[in-house]
Amino acid sequence: MLPRTLEPEVMDTEEDAAQYAAISNDVVNEVFARRAVELVPPRGRLLDLGTGPGDIAVRIAELSDLEVTAIDLAETMLAVARRRAGASLARHRIHVARGDAKATGFPEHAFDAVASNSLAHHLADPTALFAEARRVGRKGAAILIKDLLRPPTLRELDDLVGRYASDDTPHQRALFQSSLHAALTLDEVRACCRSAGLAGVDIAQVSDRHWVVERASRPGQV
Repeated sequence: MLPRTLEPEVMDTEEDAAQYAAISNDVVNEVFARRAVELVPPRGRLLDLGTGPGDIAVRIAELSDLEVTAIDLAETMLAVARRRAGASLARHRIHVARGDAKATGFPEHAFDAVASNSLAHHLADPTALFAEARRVGRKGAAILIKDLLRPPTLRELDDLVGRYASDDTPHQRALFQSSLHAALTLDEVRACCRSAGLAGVDIAQVSDRHWVVERASRPGQV
């Protein structure tokens, strides 16, 4: 099994922000946003943990009537997210702020839904992400956490980079390769959920390079 190799938690250089924001993730981001809207109540508050350049937060707000709070630690990413939010017709329902997904500072049970895309692989202790999602979500809150899946061998990792990043810049390919190295396996995701006490979730591999943890809104349940 390919060992996990950590990458920096915060992508906060101008080059990283620009290169990451320029990667064409329209299809996967739209799928994620639409699935989030399917899982949550028609109205309410959703927290996007590790929003990065904010594309998913904006898409969720535009597809729903939700109040979306989007946080990230990287100021360069937040600058992109604020521009995107400001240009959206749903901008009055999108709140972008600096915050740590591992310890947000929000009250317990403050949100009707919690979402996070492509953050877990940045964290040395990803259990903290799942624990914070459980803490800030109300009882029975909708959960949608998705990220890359670490392949079992270096050869398979290189195949994925060639398949999905062949048209990207060298810097973008390097980012993708590092992210795959730092990603979790399904067994590691299951262990994180158990340790965090995040119950009632479905955990599955949903593509050749992604896993997902999800739970539909269940009012009145833990």
